[in-house]
Order: sequence, then C-alpha cells, then structure tokens
Amino acid sequence: MSNTKKAIDGGKWITISTVISTAFQFLQVMILARLLDPAVFGVVSVSTLIINFFFIFSNLGFSNSIIYKQENDQKALSTLYFLSLMMGFVIFLAVYFSSPLVVAYYKEPRLDKVIKLASLYFVIIYFGQIYLFLLQKELRFKSIAIMEISGAVVGTGVAIGLAYYGFEELSLIYGQLAMHVVRTGMQIAMGIKFFIPSLYFNLGTIKEHIRFGIYNVGDGLLGFIQGNVDTIVVGGVLGVKSLGYYTVAAQLAIFPVTKLNPIILQVAYPLLAKMKDNESELKRSYIKILDLISYLNAPLLAGLFITAGSVIPILYGPTWLPTIPLIKIFVFQSFFSCLAHPLYTIAFTKGKPNLLFYLNLTTLVVKIPLLYFFGKHWEVMGIAVAFLIATFINLVINFIIAHSLIGNFMKEFLTNVSKPILFCLL
Repeated sequence: MSNTKKAIDGGKWITISTVISTAFQFLQVMILARLLDPAVFGVVSVSTLIINFFFIFSNLGFSNSIIYKQENDQKALSTLYFLSLMMGFVIFLAVYFSSPLVVAYYKEPRLDKVIKLASLYFVIIYFGQIYLFLLQKELRFKSIAIMEISGAVVGTGVAIGLAYYGFEELSLIYGQLAMHVVRTGMQIAMGIKFFIPSLYFNLGTIKEHIRFGIYNVGDGLLGFIQGNVDTIVVGGVLGVKSLGYYTVAAQLAIFPVTKLNPIILQVAYPLLAKMKDNESELKRSYIKILDLISYLNAPLLAGLFITAGSVIPILYGPTWLPTIPLIKIFVFQSFFSCLAHPLYTIAFTKGKPNLLFYLNLTTLVVKIPLLYFFGKHWEVMGIAVAFLIATFINLVINFIIAHSLIGNFMKEFLTNVSKPILFCLL
C-alpha cells in the first residue's frame, strides 16, 4: 500500500476513533456535570495541570525523534525504552511528593488524594508508550484507533459508575487510570512485533534523540507555562469553583481543536517525515492541512458561539450559566489556536524543534503582562480576553516561522480561509 493510501486509510480510522472517543467524553462530562459540583471539576483540573507539567519531562520528545529518524535500530529502541521507564518512575515520585505544595498553593485539601492517585499514570503509561510511537511511524492507525476507542469506553464507564456511587473527584481519576491500563496493554500487544526490548542500555546510541529531545522539553515546558498560566492564576487567586467554570468553558470551546486537529496532524507528521527533502511538496501539504482545519473547525465554533446560551442550560444544567460568556471568548481563541498547530509538523519534519521553543518563549513574555493587566481589572473574563490576545499574537509569529521554512504561502492561505469565514459570518 502506498503512503498516500496509508494516510487516507489512517485518516479514516483516526476519524472513527475520534468521533467515538469524543462522544463518550462528551457523555461523561454531561452526566458528571449533573452528578458533581463545579468545584470537583476544578480540583481535577488542578490534578490534570500537575500531571501535564511533569509529562513534559517524561519522554524527551522521543515520539517525534523516532518518527523523524524513522528509527529501527533495536539497540537504540531498547535504550529509549528503559530510559523512558526510569524517567517515568522518577516523575511518579516527584508528582506523589509534590502534593503538599499543591495543596498549600490552592488551599484545597481534596487535592492530596487526587494527586497521589493520579501520579500512578506514570507507572502505567511508559510500559507501552514506545510501541505507540512505532505504530505511528509505521502508519498503523487502525490499531491506534482500536486502542483509543477501547480506552475511552472503559474509562468513561468507570468514571460514571464511581461518580454515581459517591466517589466525587476520585471517580474521574480512577476513570483515567482504567483508560491508561487498557491502552497500555493494547499498545504492547499490537506493537510487540516491531520491537522486543533487549537487555541493552547505552546513551551513546541515542545522542541524536537526546539532542532532538532537549528542544522538545524546552518547547514543551514553555508551551505548558504559556498555555496554562491562566488556569494557574484562576485557580490560585479565585478558587477551584471559578476554575471549574473556566475549565469547562475552555474544554467545550476547544473540543473541535483537540478532537478534529489530531485526525489530520497525527496522520500528516509521519507522512511528511517521509518526504522531508521535497520542499514544494511540504509547502503544498502545509496549505492543504490549513485548509482542511479551517473548513472543519470554523463552522463548529461558529455554531457553538451562536447556541451557547441555549446549549449549556440544556446539557449541563443552570448551575453552569457563568460559563456562557467565557465560551464566546474561547471560541475565537480556539480558532486561532487550531491554525497555529500545523506548524509543528513542518518544524519537526525540517528537524527544527528549536523554532517552537523560541515561539513559546516569545508568547510567554507577551502573555504574562496581558494576564496581569486584564485579570487585575476584569478577573476571570479579563484573563480569558488576555489569553485570546496572546493566542492571536502567537499565530502571527507562527506564520512568520512557517514562511521562513517553506516560503510564501499567505496569499493562497488567505484566499482559501476567507471562504469558511464568510460562510460562518452569513
């Protein structure tokens, strides 16, 4: 099967996986929003924030370097595998013992059990993660789709069942743990034919992976800070209940970005990595990715903007009415963000992850004073507006970097993107 046919087939399976997983996630949030208090979502949001922070350091971006190098050396893969396991265990300890500091900052005792339980993620996921990377490299998206769907079904069932029986915030964490156990087991089962670990460990065999990964970690760290500093401020200053409203509004508005974009980008990056020396093809592919993302996301976001006032009370109940004005701001932030995401496919394909590091550093320098000024005067709404402005600035710089990598593309892009935008305005 040709790479193009593999990409089309992969897109089909990732679409099926995303639609089913999204349906279960949406069902979970809709049911739990009626069973649990908004403060519970705020508590779990803090836990997710901590987990995502430590996740940055956990694999040094080995997924991107394995795909970029098309790595098949069994000794190098064994070294990467055992290094990931060691780092995962160290991070498990770091997350577990960070609990008192997080509780002290947010002044929320419930966070202690939540964070300690959530730290088990790092004991579970790294046994199967390298197999996921290899499946992506080989464009085995049907296998990936099956494991994603299975994990979503089990995780949702566990979370809803435990919430019904009064487990509160712990129900969400147990649901996540169940999902990771299922996914890890299936990753190993489906990927073992590509790699069986041997008792070999030599950092000298993965020097290029480590060099590639250093910028990944730097970019990930800055990206995490500039992408979550608003959540840190809301939770720490305004409390977990305000954070619950803010988090649910943001999650609903970025649903299209987090669910639809990976369908395209997860397939696009391994495919582009195989044609990294063909610049004209890279440019053409980048424009196609932007077009597809625009056509998929713009109508959905416009629909959410128009219907938020009716949808929120019906689906989540009257308790969640404060999220409506926040959603209308996040819709625009979500659109700018979805157009910025495809840059990583070009940057990694070109072996230039350092450019993403500098992009996030610049965005962070801009965002912090904006959050301070708008948050001081308009609290949660001001923080949301500051996040929107910073995301737009990030997009402008993003396009400048893309221009430097693949040449001029803006005229064609603006012509194409005007069509879905005009449709949404009408």
